Amino acid sequence: MKYKRILLKLSGEALMGENQYGIDPQRLSEYAQEIKKIHALGVEIAIVIGGGNIFRGVAGASKGMDRVQGDYMGMLATVINGMALQGALEDAGMLTRLQTALKIEEIAEPYIKRRAVRHLEKNRIVIFGAGTGNPYFTTDTAAVLRGVEINADVILKGTRVDGVYTADPEKDPNAVKYESITFTDVLAKGLNVMDTTAFTLSQENQLPIVVFDMNKENNLLKVCQGENIGTTVY
Repeated sequence: MKYKRILLKLSGEALMGENQYGIDPQRLSEYAQEIKKIHALGVEIAIVIGGGNIFRGVAGASKGMDRVQGDYMGMLATVINGMALQGALEDAGMLTRLQTALKIEEIAEPYIKRRAVRHLEKNRIVIFGAGTGNPYFTTDTAAVLRGVEINADVILKGTRVDGVYTADPEKDPNAVKYESITFTDVLAKGLNVMDTTAFTLSQENQLPIVVFDMNKENNLLKVCQGENIGTTVY
């Protein structure tokens, strides 16, 4: 395996499947099976999941809601998604722990770095919920922060597109995909990989990011085995 310990970043929207909002149990089950393939090979897996399928703080703020209040609501949405994913992974026979940046001790452990690493060493999948626990930070930033803290080898950003393109491939048919690209080039070309805070944190800590299509069967496995899937930002 190319990567021993990964931080998998999933968007909340990914869980909607074909629905307009909420959680599609079928999609959850598919993701659990994909994750199981790499778990069976001994990859240590941590996961951060967004909350956009339930609530987006930024969207709420644009409609007049208090931004801080909206962001906390978004954090709680990521906890709901984390619980759903935890259930799907455990149904598929894996051991998991959900840790949250906000204390919700009845349903999750508080985030403690040493405890998270210990779980990973014991082959448990650790899901990090509630973002960084602070408003104004995205779950992308939470993913990179946790990845740095647990000494992950890579951030795997599972999306609907199969990599980083010169333009939005869903809008521009002439967009060309990069096999790999440096952090510096991404910034210079103004490409949209992650938000700037997350991206800078990744760059400063020399933590590579692989952007790939999570919805294609075996892609996660191929990435972990070092196949040229998606785009590597280094």
